[in-house]
Amino acid sequence: MTSHSPAPHPAPLSALMLTVPVAMGYIPLGTVFGFLFVQAGGDWWVAVLASLVVFAGAAQYMMIPMLAAGMSVGTIALATLIVNLRHVFYGLSLLHKLPQGRWFRAYLVFGLTDETYSVLTTLPDSTPRSQMVLVALLNQGWWVLGTTIGAVIGSQAQVNLAGLDFVLAALFAVLTVEQWRIKKSPAPLWIALAAYALAYPLAAKHALVISIGLSIAASLLWQVKASASTTEAKP
Repeated sequence: MTSHSPAPHPAPLSALMLTVPVAMGYIPLGTVFGFLFVQAGGDWWVAVLASLVVFAGAAQYMMIPMLAAGMSVGTIALATLIVNLRHVFYGLSLLHKLPQGRWFRAYLVFGLTDETYSVLTTLPDSTPRSQMVLVALLNQGWWVLGTTIGAVIGSQAQVNLAGLDFVLAALFAVLTVEQWRIKKSPAPLWIALAAYALAYPLAAKHALVISIGLSIAASLLWQVKASASTTEAKP
């Protein structure tokens, strides 16, 4: 009688492989940022420094015309806070996954971008916290690499980068597909789509923040309803 051993579980992806899809978006987008920053009159090293100590994606693009207009650092910081306010919601949903080490926890909070959040939420709860921090670190590394490339090019030549802004939309499409594949229920995606469809006609400029709030409220109601159903089902 031949005994069959259970099929081995697929090996978890390394942190590097997890960040490859993000790299495909971050390097071109970082390149565009570095290029535009230098073309607006900034020093190339300041662009790289911004990607190291700010690392705010869309807010970094926003600060280019603000710096060119001579706005104060306080004004730019306030605008960045408003644009990235959605990250507060991201952090709340990851509280149980944050590493215990003070520095690791602080860095993960700092490096939590939309794309990093999307990758981290697809990982199982058993994922080592050090790997989560490495994912965030690598993602920032891709952004800094792109910024450096763009800043160097921008300081040396005039190059047309039209069309590269579509990379962000393509990146989010890939991340959405991965979320769809990893989740057992399609409900989160439909809730998000419905929330944005409701928020956009109400306040187009703030539709993202409103839709995130609506999605969180719907998720909480969903969990309360599920918990009530489980309690009623118990004898």
